[in-house]
Amino acid sequence: MNIMDFNVKKLAAEAGTFLSRAVQFTEEKLGQAEKTEFDAHLENLLSKAECTKHWTEKIMRQTEVLLQPNPNARIEEFVYEKLDRKAPSRMNNPELLGQYMVDSGNEFGPGTAYGNALIKSGETQKRIGTADRELIQTAAINFLTPLRNFIEGDYKTITKERKLLQNKRLDLDAAKTRLKKAKAAEARAAIWAEEVSKSEQEVRIAQSEFDRQAEITRLLLEGISSTHAHHLRCLNDFVEAQMTYYAQCYQYMLDLQKQLGSFPSTVFANHNQSSTTCVPSSSSTTPSASVTASLSSVSNSAASSTFVELKSSSGSRKARVLYDYDAANSSELSLLADEVITVYSIPGMDSDWLMGERGNQKGKVPITYLELLN
Repeated sequence: MNIMDFNVKKLAAEAGTFLSRAVQFTEEKLGQAEKTEFDAHLENLLSKAECTKHWTEKIMRQTEVLLQPNPNARIEEFVYEKLDRKAPSRMNNPELLGQYMVDSGNEFGPGTAYGNALIKSGETQKRIGTADRELIQTAAINFLTPLRNFIEGDYKTITKERKLLQNKRLDLDAAKTRLKKAKAAEARAAIWAEEVSKSEQEVRIAQSEFDRQAEITRLLLEGISSTHAHHLRCLNDFVEAQMTYYAQCYQYMLDLQKQLGSFPSTVFANHNQSSTTCVPSSSSTTPSASVTASLSSVSNSAASSTFVELKSSSGSRKARVLYDYDAANSSELSLLADEVITVYSIPGMDSDWLMGERGNQKGKVPITYLELLN
């Protein structure tokens, strides 16, 4: 027998098997043939595997949306992953916002209250962006990758073996159908005895192959419990990563709030006064609003008068720094929040500035960053 004859016979056998399965499947759907049912334990395992696959896919996709809300960015990452190439690094949303804030703060002037606040807010947003990158990386490695490995690996193997089991069941039931027909014909003619013996042998072989495949499939399906245990550990890692991320963000924003909250009262008093000036007076103004405006004006006047007295005198005073200040040039003195320095005025100095000394260092400092001590 040459190779061509062997291949032809092999293809003919495969075609015959396929046709036999198709006929058996069709007759089962029409209720014209009996069907071997899987045992209850195997059915439960199959149902559990299907349920695990369904919810794992949903959780995985929504986690991807949570970590990367931009659908175009997710598609790009998917393409680069399939091409086994590294996606180009881009700034995420917090980092981009932070960069805009820093740039605008430098444009307005780091020596101004608003510019300095923008710079500090921008730096905080950048730190949040870095924490966001760490969360995405940790979640991808410890959570998304194991889920994806199950869908693309373990469950594909289960699906393959389940399909083989279904085919073995169809072969077994087709063999049983042929045996049943042969036995029915045996009563009419002795010539069918050989056919019955052949059909019985086919049933025994098909039953053996079905039982073997059922055992293989059952062993794979029983591994779903281990999969659940593994995914539970991965879920704990994901929750811990989120906890770390949100704790970092909270600490960053708390620090920023303290820095912004340490602005001198004169800055906000001036803001309140300018806002009040823009609103026409009305007879419906409440007494509490009037009192607040008066208190702000008094506070502003008192603070301003203290600095005026210092600038008109030749002495020096101790002052507490309200929040950080980065010197714009060599003539200015950088400040750290809560430190105490010595300040005094010199003739010809701008009304918004004083000279500050800290040890051997000296330079101009903005009075809005200072609180004079008694």
